Amino acid sequence: MRELVALAEELARAAGHLVRDGRPDRVDVAATKSSPIDVVTAMDLASEALLRRMLAERRPGDGVLGEEEGHVAGTTGLTWVLDPIDGTVNYLYGIPAYAISVAVVAGEPDPATWTAVAGCVHSVADGRTYTAGRGLGAQLDGRAIRVNSARPLAESLLGTGFGYTVERRRAQARVVAALLPQVRDIRRIGSAALDLCTVASGGLDLHYERGLRPWDHAAGALVAQEAGALVSGLRGRPAGEAMTVAGAPGTVEELIALLEDLEADTDS
Repeated sequence: MRELVALAEELARAAGHLVRDGRPDRVDVAATKSSPIDVVTAMDLASEALLRRMLAERRPGDGVLGEEEGHVAGTTGLTWVLDPIDGTVNYLYGIPAYAISVAVVAGEPDPATWTAVAGCVHSVADGRTYTAGRGLGAQLDGRAIRVNSARPLAESLLGTGFGYTVERRRAQARVVAALLPQVRDIRRIGSAALDLCTVASGGLDLHYERGLRPWDHAAGALVAQEAGALVSGLRGRPAGEAMTVAGAPGTVEELIALLEDLEADTDS
């Protein structure tokens, strides 16, 4: 387990060096995905290629699931889940909130059934590095971290993120409008991996987001869980694309109930 954590950190830091040192003064869009504003840059592609090359050398039998190049099955029962730049729009605009996310999971590469065993989220611009191993706790730059104690929702700082289609953004705006009067405030950092790690280290009390793909939350959710957070979906479901909610037990349940009432896991 500790060796997997160490390798996840080595991979994330190596990709972070590439992304940081190779960033041009002006970043151009290489492609788009779900909509014209859901962008991919050349560095997304280069970062994932580097991660895959390193894994082919170090763990040739393991599977790999990456945001840009999809899934390649392995033979060991372990799969590496890669987000080569989480927060690509921030990277595109030079906003210093983007990260490399590397996790390794046991079982099928499906968040509903996998068991995350190790992970690292490396914040490229400032070098902060979050690591976790199942049962080993969570660390920020080698120092143990813990979520904030439970507090009323009205005194809680929330993080969230938004999708890329008009329909989803319209629905998410409705949810934010209903939540905002009931909480301390809401932050939109632009990287789900960093949001989840910020919950883990106490910089946010809660995070919720609809539309997260497996690579968006694989490492960050493990860091949050190992720091004491409850990470869940709505209506008894596990965290996933429909909804991911994270925060301290005793507070997160109140947010989950409110999101269920708001039908925040729909686009209507």
